[in-house]
Amino acid sequence: MSNTKTYILAGSNSAMAKETALQLRAEHHKVIEISRSAPENDQQMQVEKYTMGSFPKIEEKINGLVYFPGTINLKSFGQLSMQDFEQDFSIHVLGAVAFVKSYMNQIEKDGKSSIVFISSVAGSVGMPFHSSVSISKAALEGLTKSLAAELAPHIRVNAIAPSLVNTPLGERFINTPEKLSAIEKRNPLRKVGSTLDIANAIHFLLTEQSSWITGQVLGVDGGMNNIKL
Repeated sequence: MSNTKTYILAGSNSAMAKETALQLRAEHHKVIEISRSAPENDQQMQVEKYTMGSFPKIEEKINGLVYFPGTINLKSFGQLSMQDFEQDFSIHVLGAVAFVKSYMNQIEKDGKSSIVFISSVAGSVGMPFHSSVSISKAALEGLTKSLAAELAPHIRVNAIAPSLVNTPLGERFINTPEKLSAIEKRNPLRKVGSTLDIANAIHFLLTEQSSWITGQVLGVDGGMNNIKL
């Protein structure tokens, strides 16, 4: 199909990535999945880690990249070790840098291609026990804006910043009715996000629906970034 595009998703075993892949494939796009997990289909590729030299070579032209790998390492500042900070920064930020650098030459410079990063509401809102996550996500948002400026007008670069989403990674925070209720009460829209909420936003930023949007951090968080009730 002439309008078929090729997208690469890193961290494709995440629930958010799987939902995104479903949406893109439903529109007949090609989705190449990269994960540290064992491949489940012929469009998945396994890597040991997200570093330069680890990503598989892909020769074809690419229309979009999405980097999903992340952690939710919530501890008090005193409990966080230097290794915690280094590991989180390596996964969230340096992994994203390596991912984009690995495929920079394959991305179509046609003004329609898009790169999407996954930040967090903690990247811009001060939250207790989020020191390591906040540092990493704030850096990722800085990368988003700088790279968007550098690659304009040929490639758009944006990020989404979710609050807590109902995924296996966040499940421990909502795995009882009491925990779920407490999280919902802190959210202006009184809900926890779904993988569909995130996939919809990523799809929007990948496609030409967002053709006049770059260098932005889109809050997909029920209003937590800007609303205080």
